[in-house]
Amino acid sequence: MTQRRTRRQLPPLPALRAFEAAARHLSFKAAAEELAVTPTAVSHHVRQLEDALALRLFVRRPRRVALTPEGRVLYPVLRDGFDAFEEAIAQLRGQRLKPVVTLSATVAFTARWLVPRVAAFHAANPGLDLRLHASDEPVDLISGTADAAVRYGRAVPAGLVGDLLFEDMFAPVCSPALGLHHPDELAEHTLIHFEWRRPHRDNPVWERWLAEAGLSGLVPRAELTLSDESQAVQALVAGQGVALAGLVLVADEIAAGRLIVPFGPRLRGYDYRLLYPAEPPHPERIAALRNWIRQEAAGGLGLPGRT
Repeated sequence: MTQRRTRRQLPPLPALRAFEAAARHLSFKAAAEELAVTPTAVSHHVRQLEDALALRLFVRRPRRVALTPEGRVLYPVLRDGFDAFEEAIAQLRGQRLKPVVTLSATVAFTARWLVPRVAAFHAANPGLDLRLHASDEPVDLISGTADAAVRYGRAVPAGLVGDLLFEDMFAPVCSPALGLHHPDELAEHTLIHFEWRRPHRDNPVWERWLAEAGLSGLVPRAELTLSDESQAVQALVAGQGVALAGLVLVADEIAAGRLIVPFGPRLRGYDYRLLYPAEPPHPERIAALRNWIRQEAAGGLGLPGRT
């Protein structure tokens, strides 16, 4: 007979909880808010766990963190374990938890496109909850960090399926209050830029657009550079200038009349795709997610969509 283990060799539970929350949010601040502690406390617990394991679990970067390969191995195990704890406790209390499907996307796409459409998902899937994971760093879908992801690019990673949602286009966008009608009038306004996470010659930026429009020598009244595309959209709605914006992210504002595309030309951007494993562990959840997001993409924007 195998001797029964009398004592588990596990790190402290607060350290495991802090790591799981920080890995799920990819943010010590967001984890601290969930756990009702300070970001310093979360950082301390994570460091305690790293010391106990003699491993680095996070790569710490300015304003964000990313999981190391070791962290990506540990996270889904802890996530599933805590989910199992929660479900068992709920059953003991006579409750029934819904299954959850986790969708990851960039911060801008989550805030500007996904969040306004969550109610439609819940209406179509009353037996399934949706968890949105906002991060500009791609998640590891094979290891189970999320069930699916909306990503921006032109290639589909190996081992994943990619459903095309949008072929993004970029054009000058501004508030109708600016009274902009002709490209030459750009010299009288502020040009708004946002920083691309990865510089590339194919990125649709003002320099490319001005060359396409035959205005390479144009000197604007002022220029404003923001670190995030969502911030650029907020500046546009506030009438702060003109941005070369992706039409997918501003489609709702254009439909509502808060923003306009005063003129062309338009530059080809990248593709928005729904990515998920070729053999997902919960195919019924992926099916519900696909049906919802493809329907919203095809019918809700008046922009190119695929079914």
